[in-house]
Amino acid sequence: MDSNPGGAAPLQFDTAVSTLTPSTAATLQGVTCAVCQRTVSDEYFDVNGQSVCEGCRAELEQLGRTPRSWALFTKAGLFGLVAAILGAILYYAVIAITNFEIGIVAIAIGFMVGWAIRKATASRGGRRFQVLALVLTYWSVGLAYTPLAFQQIAGKNKNEQTQAATQASAPAASESPDETAAVSIPMVLAFLVGFSLALPVLVVFGSLPGGALSALIIAIGMRQAWQMTGVPTLQISGPYRIAAGSPPPAV
Repeated sequence: MDSNPGGAAPLQFDTAVSTLTPSTAATLQGVTCAVCQRTVSDEYFDVNGQSVCEGCRAELEQLGRTPRSWALFTKAGLFGLVAAILGAILYYAVIAITNFEIGIVAIAIGFMVGWAIRKATASRGGRRFQVLALVLTYWSVGLAYTPLAFQQIAGKNKNEQTQAATQASAPAASESPDETAAVSIPMVLAFLVGFSLALPVLVVFGSLPGGALSALIIAIGMRQAWQMTGVPTLQISGPYRIAAGSPPPAV
């Protein structure tokens, strides 16, 4: 449903807008629904300071209810997961290229995750979707840090192996095929997920006091995702009858 056809002013879900009282807004010609732009001639409702018809009021009222379907929650999780992975790639690329953490990228991650979840739920939200968006945004930042952490670990191990090779004449024993095969893909994935979830905390506390900036960046992105997936604030009143106006003057 197009909420802004013909350039009409969109409904304000966050803040109630003061307008004329409903009794003075209606005339003999009726009122125009702010959503569907159809003329209402009998009765209408006031939603956040805008006049809407009965059908649009019912649809808008649904936006204020949290969906309880697990299928929809799973869909939202998949959409949010894809957005979180793309956001992590973007964040990692920015850090790798500029060698700086740019706060607006964290906000972009929160926006991407929040937008994807609202897309999956048809613009509906609620506490469960807010928690989902919060976790995915946090994890996305940790996922962006993961390649950097592995690069540091690999560089440290390489230096240690180089120093050990100069001190020992015999080559180090390599892992047998059985030992290599014993590491399963699910275990590796579980380790990566757990490591990426713990990494933001490790980065923040491991680089204090400079880590406070990283904490602020993560918090900004999480706040953005939380706000986008909340239940819209709707102030609905009515129904109001169309008031009879004065007859048109005689020509």
